[in-house]
Order: sequence, then structure tokens, then C-alpha cells
Amino acid sequence: MAGRGGVANETSTGIGTWDGVVPPQCQPNPSIFRLSADLAWVKAHEPIHADIDARKTDGVGPGMSFANAVLTKDPNFGVVGLVPCAVGGTTISQWQKGEFLYEQLVKRAEMAQQSGGVYRAMLWYQGEADTVNEEDVELYKGRLKTFFDDLRSDLHAPLLPIFQVILASGEGPYIEEVRKAQLNIGLPNVKCVDAKGLPLEPDDLHLTTQAQVRLGEMLADAYLRFKPRSLQSNNVPTPCSNFVPFFIITAQFLWIILTFS
Repeated sequence: MAGRGGVANETSTGIGTWDGVVPPQCQPNPSIFRLSADLAWVKAHEPIHADIDARKTDGVGPGMSFANAVLTKDPNFGVVGLVPCAVGGTTISQWQKGEFLYEQLVKRAEMAQQSGGVYRAMLWYQGEADTVNEEDVELYKGRLKTFFDDLRSDLHAPLLPIFQVILASGEGPYIEEVRKAQLNIGLPNVKCVDAKGLPLEPDDLHLTTQAQVRLGEMLADAYLRFKPRSLQSNNVPTPCSNFVPFFIITAQFLWIILTFS
């Protein structure tokens, strides 16, 4: 998720403002980098999506707590590269092959790999905007499968591990229907992490800062449990290659996690 933790709308203008609070679990780490909007590797810090989802006010997301938790629990992991691609408020149809967001995602992932990275996983949190329209709900599962299949094909990573966050909230009345589609995606190497029950901001849509931290830790636990199998499945050449491409999208969230050798 691009991250809206700590963001509140100013009532008179409707413009979001971030409170600037960065929890200890989200502090910068010399072993965590991010791919900037101009495709340069820079030291990662909150808000990670500030230059990616630039038309909105970004706050704390799960990316930094995820990366810090991975490095804390696996001190030999190496250097983590996060490839943020999140754009808030978008539907799954906007992430289909040929659409701008999809093509930008592939471009950023390929650039990250060309700079020496090795794909480790994708983190995906999306669907709030697809809870509004009944037709979108009916088509959601098929569109999601197509997106995952096309992305794996275009990245030449047919078994790329995908960690999908199951919705905690939504913009419309069909939250449970979208959750069901996500839980029953039925693709190999797609693992679900359920965000239901995590605290929400007053807008009843976005996760609070502490919820973002907790979600990042949950994703790290899921990733580390799955890691040995995922590395083998993707034929990673050396176990010490530790660059993770990680995509996050707000309301859609998409990170590609890479490791550097």
C-alpha cells in the first residue's frame, strides 16, 4: 500500500496532511533501499511512495516495517531493495496489461533487475475501489488472476511468490465479495495475509500507522516462512543474492522485493 498511516484530511480544504510520525519499526536502515520515481536507488525512508503516488498525501505504509522485520529476523538476509509502484484509489482493471500502471510497473521492475537485483517476492494490497460496483465485483477474480499471470510472464518469473493482503475495508458495500475472490484466487505461490480487524483511520478506509506497522510485520512473517521454497521455485542462482523487488499500491498496494548480491 502506498501508505496513508497518519494522514488526515483538513476539514475546510479536504487536503490531506501527514502527521510526520515515524514509528521505530519504520526508521531508515543502511541495508534498505528504494527505487525512486526517476529510477535511482536511494536510501529508503517514510513516506516511501512520496514521489510515486505524488498526487496524494502519503504517510506510513507497511514497507519499512516489513523490510526491517525481515532483516531483524534474518540477519544474514543482505541488502533489501524496495520497488514501490502504488497508486491509491485504482481498480484492478487499471492494472491490466497494456494499461499505464501495469506498463510502468513492469518497467520499474525490469530496471531494478538490470541494476543487479534478484526478484524475491511481490506484496500486493488492492481492491477497496472494486467494492463499489457489482459488475466490477463479478469480474474481479478473473481480472486479478490475469494480472498475476501476465506480470509473472512479463517478468520471466513464472513462480514469483506473491503475498496478497486480504481487504480490511472498502469504498462500497461489496467488501466480503471481493475478500472471497481474493481468498479463492487458486494460483500457485500466492499466499494470503488477512488485514481484517486491523485498526482503521477515522475515514474507515485506510489503516492507521500502527496497523500499517503490524501489517508489515505480518507480511514479513509470511515471507520468511515461505522463503526457502520460494527461492528454490524461482531458481535463484545463489542463496546469498538478497535483493527483493517489492511493489505496493494504496487501496492498491504493490511492491516488488529484490535483493542485491
